[in-house]
Amino acid sequence: MGLSSAQILVESLEKKSRILDEIIKENEAQEALFKQDQLDMEALDASADRMGELAEKLELLDEGFEAVYDRIRQELIENKSAYRGEIRRMQELIAVITEKVVGINAARMRNKTQAENQFKKSRQQIGRASSKMKASQNYYNNMNRLNFVDPQFYDSKK
Repeated sequence: MGLSSAQILVESLEKKSRILDEIIKENEAQEALFKQDQLDMEALDASADRMGELAEKLELLDEGFEAVYDRIRQELIENKSAYRGEIRRMQELIAVITEKVVGINAARMRNKTQAENQFKKSRQQIGRASSKMKASQNYYNNMNRLNFVDPQFYDSKK
């Protein structure tokens, strides 16, 4: 194994860290959307699509990292001193990545709660609009009946 394989692992972790930064920014954008009075569904859909793309990138990076690590694991263990710098850098990056993942999970839970609140508020608004529409329809029907006069000269002897 050359030094480049260990460096590939480091670069993979650095890319993962950058993608997690993008996910953090996207979470913040979603949080801002949920704080608005009117939820912009198009912007939310675009943000969800972006999150999906970032998740796919993360998955590919994880698969690549695992494949390279499985291939060079024994060499890293046997020659720890030769790869001390890379191993230390990987440990630092893994700690940073773990911290970011915890923060992202917390932000996602907050966003989920805010989304549920927004959707609940929207359902209530729809329910109020429906009841107003029903009341309006009842009023209209009742007013039409007031102006209706039964025939006064109706012969009921037949």
